[in-house]
Amino acid sequence: MEYRTVKIPDKINLPTMLDFYPLQTEKWTRVSRFFENLKEGKLTTTQCKACGKLHWQPRIVCPECMSDDLEWVELPKEGKLHAFVESIVVPLGMEQEMPMLVGVVDVSGLLISTKIDDAKLEDLEIGMDMELKVVRVEDGKQERYWYRFRPKK
Repeated sequence: MEYRTVKIPDKINLPTMLDFYPLQTEKWTRVSRFFENLKEGKLTTTQCKACGKLHWQPRIVCPECMSDDLEWVELPKEGKLHAFVESIVVPLGMEQEMPMLVGVVDVSGLLISTKIDDAKLEDLEIGMDMELKVVRVEDGKQERYWYRFRPKK
């Protein structure tokens, strides 16, 4: 049997469908305002004007009443840690972040899944105060922003 040697690249360019961070302009998403608000340090979502349902993640149609009459509302930048886990399996392209802390933060009754930054597993406790951390995604494709949470200082 003959084997050939292949060189593993230092950097892998991910196809769009495997990109962990969504494309954020109006061209690619109808919730581009969410990302514009993140860039300004605001965590926002949509609320239905017809039935009052507050959504997470932002929507273009209310899943409760099917209305498309939605408004953008700003959420608090703080919440409580609801659940967490340390993962040694991470999405392709994020290997440098292993192990990764992932959690669920309760923000105004909305359970938001998130990567947890600036903490070690042993530092975390259910119910602890968490705060929003907006990160700029450096990938050379376009200026993009994403949210994470960290223990409140």
